[in-house]
Amino acid sequence: MNLQLPEYSLQVMSPEIFLFVWALLVITFDLITKRKSGTAVGYMTMLGLALTGAFLFQAGYGRGFGMMFFNDPMAIFFKVIFLGAAFMAVGSTFGITEKRIVNHRGEFYGLILMSTVGMMFLASSQELLSLYIGLELTTIPLYVLVSFFKDDKKSVESGIKYLIVGALSSALLIYGISFLYGLSGTTEINQMTINIAITHIQNETLGVALLMPIMLLLAGIGFKLALPPFHQWAPDVYEGAPTPIAAFLSVGSKAAGIVAFSKIMVMGLEVFHSPVMAPNDWGMMVALMAAGAMVWGNIAAIRQTNIKRMLAFSSIAQAGYIMVGMLAMNEYGQSSVGFYMFVYMFANMGAFAIVTIVEDQTGSCEISTFSGLSKSSPFFSAAMAIFMLSLAGIPPLAGFFAKYYVFAAAIAHAGQNNTTGWLYWLVGIGLLTTVFALYYYANIIKVSYFGKEASPFKLKAPLPAVIIIVIGLLGVFGFGLYPEPIIDFASNLSDYFKR
Repeated sequence: MNLQLPEYSLQVMSPEIFLFVWALLVITFDLITKRKSGTAVGYMTMLGLALTGAFLFQAGYGRGFGMMFFNDPMAIFFKVIFLGAAFMAVGSTFGITEKRIVNHRGEFYGLILMSTVGMMFLASSQELLSLYIGLELTTIPLYVLVSFFKDDKKSVESGIKYLIVGALSSALLIYGISFLYGLSGTTEINQMTINIAITHIQNETLGVALLMPIMLLLAGIGFKLALPPFHQWAPDVYEGAPTPIAAFLSVGSKAAGIVAFSKIMVMGLEVFHSPVMAPNDWGMMVALMAAGAMVWGNIAAIRQTNIKRMLAFSSIAQAGYIMVGMLAMNEYGQSSVGFYMFVYMFANMGAFAIVTIVEDQTGSCEISTFSGLSKSSPFFSAAMAIFMLSLAGIPPLAGFFAKYYVFAAAIAHAGQNNTTGWLYWLVGIGLLTTVFALYYYANIIKVSYFGKEASPFKLKAPLPAVIIIVIGLLGVFGFGLYPEPIIDFASNLSDYFKR
């Protein structure tokens, strides 16, 4: 028997290979300098991420190992988000690595890079098992990072919760994948779509054969995205995790879940989105999860006194808005989701960077800590206000256009398809809950600017953290005033799903 190896190209995989090797170098550098490198290992990590971004556009499009690795516009776009989120998260860590992480800086930064490598492999995966492996490589380092403060009970507790929930979601996901393999006889996503369609035509209907895998897949991915009713872990994990890691979870891990959902559900099971495919249709299920995320995420956020828990519930609500665009199965749907994730990165990572600075110097993440901050630290309070307004969707900031595009895409799809009129209701819920969101976002501004006394803390931040905040501000303003470049880039995602 002749063993035929799949075609491979190391060039298209060069960014992932480079970043993996760089992660090993970061850990080694920290060891050979006897962990006395201070901030050097952090700067080295940021340099590696920047160089990987340069390699990313040099690698171009193409296949790596058959259908297991394929660089396409969607992969490139989300890899930019992954690298950007990792870069901004690392830039926010310089305060905590000087005070709370002294002996394991190399491992800390190496795990962030390893998780980023997993996200990048996930984005290029065109096969279910390699997609699952990429998702696991993404989350396993995060289990360690979330509980990195070993002397902090909340950090250890959040790590255990995240591990248990992550293991359960992974089990559900791989179980659902096994069902899809049984129905299609393949793990390649493109071929799976064809095989399931042929089976459906030949047998006239699949009955409830797809219902079980669809429910398992939505539950598994729902855990990753913290969509109700699979969201309970998020507030506790965000509160206990190191703040930059909570930020990385809210953007990088969420974007990875979005990619997994897009590849499996939107690309692989697109035909079963419509209610005419009942009981195997998944569109209404996702709509209910999205509505729950928008309603509960925003209502629960109002009651929070800890800003990390508030941002956790905000992240749940933002996942609901993203799902509204995901349900728009037209040329605007995927591009609106891509644009949303891109601009969400700037506002959310910037907000978490400021929370990290406040926590480092005050030892508290309570919202009351921000009282009177505008008088003692006007730059940081103004930046926080801008990030909050962008997350709330106030024009002319980028967050407004992000919400506008996902809602417009959903309305356009509902107008073109008589069977998806329920999307109008979903958009209505989104618009209504946006008003609720404005309350708790504006509360941070009110506390900062209308506190009775000036804050006793005058915030001082490491240079990398200030740079991250400035990058966030430039992204929020720049892509709010001139969103066309990113929209044009994101519009290529729709072409990917038409292949």
